[in-house]
Amino acid sequence: MNATVIAVALSLVSAAAYASAAVAQARLAGRTEPDAGVLRLLGRGAWWSAVGLNAGGALLHVAALKYGPLTLVQPLGALTLVAAVPLGARAAGRRVTRIEWRGTILTLLGLGALLMTAGGAAPHETLSLPEALAVGAGTMAVVAGLSRPGARPGLRHAAASGITSGVASALTQTLTVSVTDHTGPLISWRLVVVALLVSAFAMSGLLLSQTAYRGGLGAPLAVVTLANPVAAAAIGLALLGERLQGGTTSLFLALLGTVAAVRGVFLLSRAQAENPAAAGPVTAGPAGGEPKPDGTGSPPRVVIAGRAPTDRAVLRPEPVRAPVGGS
Repeated sequence: MNATVIAVALSLVSAAAYASAAVAQARLAGRTEPDAGVLRLLGRGAWWSAVGLNAGGALLHVAALKYGPLTLVQPLGALTLVAAVPLGARAAGRRVTRIEWRGTILTLLGLGALLMTAGGAAPHETLSLPEALAVGAGTMAVVAGLSRPGARPGLRHAAASGITSGVASALTQTLTVSVTDHTGPLISWRLVVVALLVSAFAMSGLLLSQTAYRGGLGAPLAVVTLANPVAAAAIGLALLGERLQGGTTSLFLALLGTVAAVRGVFLLSRAQAENPAAAGPVTAGPAGGEPKPDGTGSPPRVVIAGRAPTDRAVLRPEPVRAPVGGS
């Protein structure tokens, strides 16, 4: 069987696993307090289910990287967002909207155009130890900048998650090709360092995505989906000798595909933001006016995700009036 076909098939199944994991993480994030630490997550079965799905997707992704270059395998990761649309809709008990279908079609068309320009040869070049260390240091600096306190933490954490996952994929390809090609020693300082970097970045990407999904699945998953292939493809083109094929015509086709994919991802993220797939938790709070000291004011309301707010009866003690004239 052709190596490119194998890489695409493995990438498709990997995207389905990653999509299931994203939906599970988003639902878990909606039921988890914002200040909950890592140890709190480790005690939940839903977290380990998401970890298992991510691990399965990662193994399939590693196998795909053996047969296809980064410029081919990584763009297929955008199908994670496409697969998450029906999965998220089913988890929320609703139908896929028209905007979501439009976004899905545009994303698929854009991916098809990008795949036509990607190189189809199996990878052979790998990162040297200095290159791997430089990539690791640069990635940590970028992630540190994106993780600083400030506005839109969900989107910044999502970008950091996508970058770390893309870099982990690039490093994984170096590890896979070096081990399976038998061109050098099975154990070396270079492979040990690369393996440690892969583990660190893969776990960091998982935790960053869990933090990003606290604000919903749509926009953060779209940012993760775009940042991942961009980071990996940049390493492949700059350090691994990968090239886009077809000359000027393919470059124009790649630009059109990029525009279509970005537009599709935007529509999907907007639709998922309007219809969150994991809006499960019940949040009670004083949505109405606070009672005034004289007892007036509207009582607090209970807001249930996906339902209209309802008034909650509040029992107040009757004021004690002092008798006129003493006892």
